[in-house]
Amino acid sequence: MELAGKVIAVLPPKSGTSRNGNEWTVQEYVIETHDQYPRRMCFDVFGADKIQQFNIQVGEELSVSFDIDAREWQGRWFNSIRAWKVERVGAAQPAAPEAPFPPVGAAPVAPVDFAATDEKDDLPF
Repeated sequence: MELAGKVIAVLPPKSGTSRNGNEWTVQEYVIETHDQYPRRMCFDVFGADKIQQFNIQVGEELSVSFDIDAREWQGRWFNSIRAWKVERVGAAQPAAPEAPFPPVGAAPVAPVDFAATDEKDDLPF
């Protein structure tokens, strides 16, 4: 799955040691979409190497690819949204919309004469 938006929060990293004795680190981020009704999503990046590689900062425009999983703990279920790819969205400005009227001094365009190609057509209207 994928979601694009602006990073609005970078939460402190959490770390620990697994039952097997392996060190782990995870950091959570909150991203907000630019929809008419903005949505927010908290996602995490697992592993110190990935956290450093992605180097996510507040205010950045990102496209986040992630997986969703759920786990049960003491009779309750929790969702996990884990990012596996983060891309910065280009800061390119959108193209200016085309003007509805031709610029002043532009040569007038002749209207199309549809009667010249009047052929029998099968449309009932």
